[in-house]
Formats: sequence, C-alpha cells, structure tokens
Amino acid sequence: MMPLASTSERPPAPSPRENTTPRSPRRQRTPLDRATLRLSVLIPVYNERDTIELILDEIHSTPFLKEVIVVDDCSTDGTRDVLRELLDEGRIDRLHLQPVNRGKGAAIRQALSMSTGDVVIVQDADLEYDPADWRQLLEPIVDGRADACFGSRFLGGPHRVLYFWHSVGNKLLTMYSNMLTNLNLTDMETCYKAMRGDLARAVILPKLRSDRFGFEPEVTARLAQAKARIFEVQISYSGRTYAEGKKIGWRDGLAAFWHITRFHFGR
Repeated sequence: MMPLASTSERPPAPSPRENTTPRSPRRQRTPLDRATLRLSVLIPVYNERDTIELILDEIHSTPFLKEVIVVDDCSTDGTRDVLRELLDEGRIDRLHLQPVNRGKGAAIRQALSMSTGDVVIVQDADLEYDPADWRQLLEPIVDGRADACFGSRFLGGPHRVLYFWHSVGNKLLTMYSNMLTNLNLTDMETCYKAMRGDLARAVILPKLRSDRFGFEPEVTARLAQAKARIFEVQISYSGRTYAEGKKIGWRDGLAAFWHITRFHFGR
C-alpha cells in the first residue's frame, strides 16, 4: 500500500484566473499654479449706473490677481460715462462699448474674446451675486479636479426670498437641460460659471452663438459636449425685484426651452 503524499508534496492549487481587463486610468488632476493664477472677470453691463461702482468695489476686495473686462451693451442711462471714468481711474482693465444693443450673450462672448486669464468667470453688475463666493467657486478648478464650476443658488446657501414661480421655472429648465446633457446640475441658469481660460477660449467660445439670455443653456450644453469636468458649489444669492431693475422675464424662460433643445440637437 502506497503511503499518502504529505501536505508539502501535494500539487499547488490552481490560482484563480487573473483579470487581464485593463483598468481605466483615473483622470489626472490638472492643478493651476496658485502663485501666478490670473482671473479674468467678465462683466456684461446694461443700464447699471447705480450699481457698477459698488460691484467693482466688491471685485477689487477679493484676494485674486485679476483683469476686469467690462462690455457695455449700449446702455442709455449714463452708464457709459461712468464706465469711461472708471477705466481712466484704473478700476477697469478693458472696456468695450457695443455700438448697438445685442444682448447679454453677445456681451459675454465679446468679453471672453478679450480675456487672457487662467480662469474666466462671469460676474453680473447688479449685486445679485457676491464675489466673496469666488473662493469656493474657483477651488475645484485651481485644485485641478474641474474644468468648470457652477455656483448653485439651490444648494442651501443664504438667499433673498422672492418669486416662487421663478424658482419653479429655474428648476424645470435645469431638469430639461439635464435630461439632454446627462448632467445632474441643480442650477443651470446661474450667472456664476467659472471655467479654465484655455478651455473657454479655444473650445467653448468658437461654438457660442446666443445673443440674449440663451447663453446659460448654450454654454452648459457646450461644456457637456466637450466632456468637461463640471463641479457645482453652494453660493449666496441676493435677487432683486423688477422694480429694482431685474431684466429677465417669462418670455426669456420660454425661449430657454427652445435654446436647450436647439443646442443639443443642432450641434
């Protein structure tokens, strides 16, 4: 009778099949140099004589190296004269005066074409958005995790309580935009959109066509089509009433549904 083989003599158990499927590499971060970071602040202006100096004070109080680019959309209330004085005082770095009123989207395109910064950000002149929120808005981009960052008014930040149906309309527009872009934003219509400057100028700007308030859904669609890494952060919001000068209306809301559809299917 042959002796049983000892444990040490037993043939090794077959090793489990190795997974040879290549793993997708984690997307690399692309941080920006904080020491030399330059921010381009794009300010579209239309009849903001009473607020333009105040928003510039807030902008210049931020601790960022920046260039301030203002495009006036043919204001009729004396804003242009104020802007010329501010340019002479050095509080504005670049000023463009549109010969005719073309809309917010056209003004932002013009400002973007004049920019040179590592990051660009749109800043309305009406005091609804606070430059004190820039730090958290810029951090994902500077840290290299994001190509663009949106500041959301619906993530629990402090905000002035105003129109119920405006908030409903914003949420419906955001949901429809998300359905077509496959993003999960909470505030597509926000003014606060920051982007890497190279992406904004080389990839996004050549595709922008909107002249009025269609800029918001269009730039969102273009970023999604470019496979940009988009982050969203909480911001504060101090909305104003129509008596205080608010310009966007229900017709712009209806038009936004058309813009969202057009920019998705008509690439």
